[in-house]
Amino acid sequence: MTAILQKRSNRNLILILALALLLRLAGISSRPIWYDESFSALFAEQGPQAILEGTLAREADTSAAEEHPPVYYFILWGWMQIFGNSLISIRLLSVAASLGIITCIYHIAGRLAGESTAITASLLTAILPFQIHYGQEIRMYVFLAFWLCLAVYALINEKWGLFCISSALAQYTHNLAAFFLIPLAFIPVFQKDWKSLRSLTLAGLAAIALYLPWLTQLPAQFSKVTSGFWIEKPGLEKIFTLFLIYLPHLPLSKLQLLPGLLLATLTITLGAYQTYRARTTNEDLARSGLFFAYLAFVPPLFLWLVSQIFPVYLERALLPSHAFFCIWIAWAFTKTRLPRPVQIFTFILILLSAGIGFYQQITYNGFPYGPFASLDQSIRNRFQNGDMVIHSNKLTYLPTFYFDRNLPESFLMDPAGGTTDTLSPAIQKLLGLDQENNIEAASAHATRVWYVIFQESLDEYKAEGYLIHPDIAYLNENFTLTSSEKDGDIWLFLYTRPAR
Repeated sequence: MTAILQKRSNRNLILILALALLLRLAGISSRPIWYDESFSALFAEQGPQAILEGTLAREADTSAAEEHPPVYYFILWGWMQIFGNSLISIRLLSVAASLGIITCIYHIAGRLAGESTAITASLLTAILPFQIHYGQEIRMYVFLAFWLCLAVYALINEKWGLFCISSALAQYTHNLAAFFLIPLAFIPVFQKDWKSLRSLTLAGLAAIALYLPWLTQLPAQFSKVTSGFWIEKPGLEKIFTLFLIYLPHLPLSKLQLLPGLLLATLTITLGAYQTYRARTTNEDLARSGLFFAYLAFVPPLFLWLVSQIFPVYLERALLPSHAFFCIWIAWAFTKTRLPRPVQIFTFILILLSAGIGFYQQITYNGFPYGPFASLDQSIRNRFQNGDMVIHSNKLTYLPTFYFDRNLPESFLMDPAGGTTDTLSPAIQKLLGLDQENNIEAASAHATRVWYVIFQESLDEYKAEGYLIHPDIAYLNENFTLTSSEKDGDIWLFLYTRPAR
């Protein structure tokens, strides 16, 4: 009988993983790339030595040149050596890690709450857009979630060696791993499980010892984020954005925003009510539900509180907490004797939320995304000797550079010391990027200028009181506008220098 149940359990997991794979393959090539993804690919291409140089390098103010630890970039480089550096192949690495998260969630939920909760939790992790989005993206957040889910699996199964290694790998993947690991370390205290606390303390100290070589880099990386990054102090509105991210995900259109928030709020309120009822009627049942809710909501709260002093609140770093949100909702759905009609109603709410978010994800091509591959091809087809491609900033330059390394193009530097000045000179040198101080210098020797700019940038200058963007004002004065075209949120202007 045990063998039959195990076989059925394995079949359920395989079917859920197959569904998850299909959803993550949807749009994997058509979904636009953006700046962060192109940076990951270009940086990892340089190889282990350059990755270390980039992450250990210092800027003039002694802050780190690259603010993230190196493990993800090492993994991505190794993957590229085997599967190549095409957009699909490098996104498949994130897909693989995302399937690993679902597998961990299935086993964690099964161990603490039974098979029905495990199936429902892994199904939610498979279909909710927050997990799908970062299960495709060429960034380290899906690996952060995988290592931390593996750490929780190790904790509940008392596999202390695995806990040590996965915790250290999480820290080497992203510095914000600590905001999940610290609340996790308090769980044996709350449960008054002193034996596990001793073992966890020893495993945690071993993980810190493994991480010790990188601890010396934290002040410089912290300085980079707090002094040169766009992250602002989060307000109470993050409660609502957390609800939206956990269920339909963001961004949403104006028409989708209110229904998405309503569906998310109803679902989470129902989960909270069922948790409260279990707490007052059945403490044994409530214990596992509170465990899942704790890991779903305490790390975001911890991150929010710290960010009131040092703004580091980054919603994509909440991906591991979202995985436990999926288990919590599944537990409320399957273990709290929710009436059948309410179960069906809740499941419909979740499906509607997921459907809204998934549709938006596979169709959205607005800022900061863009059709960079077709943009490159369009310029290449009409390019002439003496032409120069100038990007208003790095957000359009880096993705186009990823697709075509041979076009003569440059980008205009961000205001020094501003919140957008995040691409350090050391990293630019490693990647072989071309930056210019201003539009005058960039266009000085060009016969024709292809000028690329996001609508977002034009809007920002207009909001500051400018009638016209300064770069465009200069080009209008010194060149003749030959053509202008817009694709998604990106403008492409062609200017020709007048004959003398």
